[in-house]
Amino acid sequence: MAPTRDRRPGFSRRRQYGLFAGYVLAVAGAVVALALLIVSALNPSAFAGARMGAASLTAPVSAALASVSSSLAAAPAEVRGWFTVRTENRRLAAEVSAMRSLVTRARAINWENRRMRALLALRDRDGAPVATARLVSSSVSSTRRYAVLNAGRWQGVRPGMPVRGPEALVGRVVEAGPAAARVLLLDDPASIVPVRRTRDGAPAIVAGRGDGLLDVRSVNATDIGFRPGDLFVTTGTGGLYAPNIPVATAIRAGRDTAAARAVADPTAFDMVRVDQPFFPLPPPPLPAQPTGTGK
Repeated sequence: MAPTRDRRPGFSRRRQYGLFAGYVLAVAGAVVALALLIVSALNPSAFAGARMGAASLTAPVSAALASVSSSLAAAPAEVRGWFTVRTENRRLAAEVSAMRSLVTRARAINWENRRMRALLALRDRDGAPVATARLVSSSVSSTRRYAVLNAGRWQGVRPGMPVRGPEALVGRVVEAGPAAARVLLLDDPASIVPVRRTRDGAPAIVAGRGDGLLDVRSVNATDIGFRPGDLFVTTGTGGLYAPNIPVATAIRAGRDTAAARAVADPTAFDMVRVDQPFFPLPPPPLPAQPTGTGK
């Protein structure tokens, strides 16, 4: 005899109440989820505190997992290194010999730069970093590009501070919790960095596209041509980023606008440094004191 498909609880009140409670909880959960989704869409910063609190709790675990993952990923390269060390040494020796003349020229240029800085009484503003921390996660598959840093207000990190990798700019801090911070990456659509081209000093703006690439836009009225390989560095304009930090490299030719790629790849390294803004913002003005009316 085929089993019946009637799933009614019968005359058992306990089963009836249990089934009814399940329906009520399911509907209530859907309503609460819909309400939270609406609030998040209308006010994205409403859950910033909860998000940063959760990030502060999970940052140590994410850091440990990232360390283990990087160690496992580096194991095959270490094994290959044991077998290719002699070939690599020969290649490096040949490269050093070929680049010796360029190194000599670079040293001469470096000496000339130091002499000119002394004559002009210039002073570097690149001081000690606020914190050195690890990027434990990043949203590389989303149109919004953020990364989580396992350092927060306890380490002196504040919103608005620039974040740099070993060789280039990574982004800036937009939210800071007790032990974690949220970093806006360069390829996020909300990221805009004033830059200049290294070969001729032409000013431009680097803006994120949300797809892993950047747009370089000329700020001059004249027709500016971009070539693949053009390197762009920060100018110091705006007071946030110190000048001469590598930002992007053009990958395609263009007139006034060209596609580029960030020099710093957050997925290629772990440790970053958080710096003070190049020119810290002045403190807010004091409120005006009410003046009394004398008689």
